[in-house]
Amino acid sequence: MLKHQDETRAAYDGVVDLYASMFTSQLETRPFARNMIGTFAELVRATGKLRVADVGCGPGHLTAMLHDLGLDAFGLDLSPAMVDHARRAHPALRFDEARMEALPVEDGALGGVLAHYSMIHTPPGELPALLAEQVRVLAPGGLLLVSLFGTEGPEPVRFDHKVTPAYSWPVDRFAELLAGAGLVTFARLLHDPASERGFLDTHLLARRP
Repeated sequence: MLKHQDETRAAYDGVVDLYASMFTSQLETRPFARNMIGTFAELVRATGKLRVADVGCGPGHLTAMLHDLGLDAFGLDLSPAMVDHARRAHPALRFDEARMEALPVEDGALGGVLAHYSMIHTPPGELPALLAEQVRVLAPGGLLLVSLFGTEGPEPVRFDHKVTPAYSWPVDRFAELLAGAGLVTFARLLHDPASERGFLDTHLLARRP
């Protein structure tokens, strides 16, 4: 686990400026993802528990979006260079370095967790523990929105992501992992890919009972 995380951290540390230039305005041309995040924010607001974590926040653009949507949002990322960039880009918001399977958040403290393509580098065998940690920090009724690459095959597919190796998932298999962690998936959005990889862009919205 440590070797995989060290490699992921080093890979993202090395592409901060390029990554930020490519992705900070990406949702302007991705209406499905943008509206799914808007729906997530609306449902979190309805719970009355506005504190949310953007896990794997990268350069912090989605943390800022959640803040603009009325949430008490903060960002967490494995890459210290990404955290530094996010702090400079959004000085009014909080960003900290953290691992997704060891979040610096108290039990049941959050109304929501956003994981926007931030679980894609996690090997399949490590995902149950990672998802259990997201559930730990969610309050009852809290929401998790996870976005990932979807595949139509029976098993996760490892592929050469442009930054560091990643995995695409059969949607039903990933939903089973969410259920195993104690979450109820109540919305799915799959759409044609916005890149040349050919995987479906996939968004799953789940609630902690």
